[in-house]
Amino acid sequence: MTLRVTLDFTEKDLEHFRNLARQAMENTEQLARDKIISSAQDLLKEVDERVETDYIRGRLGQLKILIEMLEDEGWGMQEVGQKRVLSALAYFNNPDDLIPDSIPGLGFLDDAIMVELLCRELKPEIEAYRDFVSYRSAAAKRRGVDPSELNRSDFLKNREQALLSRMRRRRRRGGGGGGGKSPFSLF
Repeated sequence: MTLRVTLDFTEKDLEHFRNLARQAMENTEQLARDKIISSAQDLLKEVDERVETDYIRGRLGQLKILIEMLEDEGWGMQEVGQKRVLSALAYFNNPDDLIPDSIPGLGFLDDAIMVELLCRELKPEIEAYRDFVSYRSAAAKRRGVDPSELNRSDFLKNREQALLSRMRRRRRRGGGGGGGKSPFSLF
């Protein structure tokens, strides 16, 4: 049996979470990148050891991809993207979050909600990274190389080649819209 609970956050509620995130980010601005990442990893370990709720485990498990994005040298995340992800992870360095983690069953609920909100904010970065990971895995298998040998520039070259191939196929099919060769074509 499952139970579905829907939480409707008003703009005021969301602003409260945004303020909590901003405050945590400001409080942790001076922290080193490694400290922010290790605190998020510690939270994941704590959740693995103490939390049995699938909802909370699933949401907090999304922190893994954020950490992977930062640590994946092949991805080579740009400074702006790194700052956005580190700022999101900074929230989890705050020991004074909305619901104390020590409360059984509910302590990590605010963290799960915050992860959900942060991942929605970082959706473009997460989707791009997942595309890269899929490409790297398939390309490494196809080429018979270790995935660590492939990086972001390989991925971008592949995307460019795919785009050019699609463009050539459309041109061959008469993709100008009317089918066949245009009477105005110079080529």
